[in-house]
Amino acid sequence: MIELYYCPTPNCQKISIALEELALPYAVHPIDIVAGDQNDPAYAALCPNRKVPAIVDPDGPGGERLVLWESGAILLYLARKGGALLPEDPIGLAHCHQWLFWQASYLGPMMGQLHHFVQYAPERLEYPIERYTHEVERLRRLLDGHLAGREFIAGTYSVADIACAPWLRMFGYRYPHPEPYPNLDAWLDRVFARPAVQRGAAVDLDKIRPVVVGAEPVTDEVRRHLFASYQKDLGDGPTR
Repeated sequence: MIELYYCPTPNCQKISIALEELALPYAVHPIDIVAGDQNDPAYAALCPNRKVPAIVDPDGPGGERLVLWESGAILLYLARKGGALLPEDPIGLAHCHQWLFWQASYLGPMMGQLHHFVQYAPERLEYPIERYTHEVERLRRLLDGHLAGREFIAGTYSVADIACAPWLRMFGYRYPHPEPYPNLDAWLDRVFARPAVQRGAAVDLDKIRPVVVGAEPVTDEVRRHLFASYQKDLGDGPTR
């Protein structure tokens, strides 16, 4: 039984979706990042980076216990463990890795930064909001163009799709794209039509705290839990 340390964020949904697709048994340990659970010493001992997700596989390689964090690394590990979700041909596999690292390097960080400056910054700063808005749209256009004539990102359904889809679906609810991206939208519909994706994306979904217009602004205490610049008293290791 794989132990999954989880909060219903896109990076964590990657892992619950992959576990469902691979039919690997797992148990969920909820981590409330707004409340600061990721800074608890017990969790920090597993993940010194103090972020989610993390997994513990008691039956890792060679039968040894494996602790692993970073969602892209976890996806690759689970795909190899489960014997699926990676293209079999070398070119397809190389492209799968390319798009997986693209998501980790560009798609997630750019969307995350935009949301940070809209939702969490102590004051509204137009320059970063404009900068990350334009970058997010560039990335959406790029993937939309790549998906023209393709059913899935790397040809066959893979961890590349699993890495990108939760970010684009969840982010799209809050920040709808201003221009048509028919290939991207059709691909998202294909991915989320899969029963395993629906199950994985539904894990602890009720724990998402909705953004309510007129609600109290984000407090310094919440920022202290979430962001590295408020973590000087916690020693090494940022959080978000």
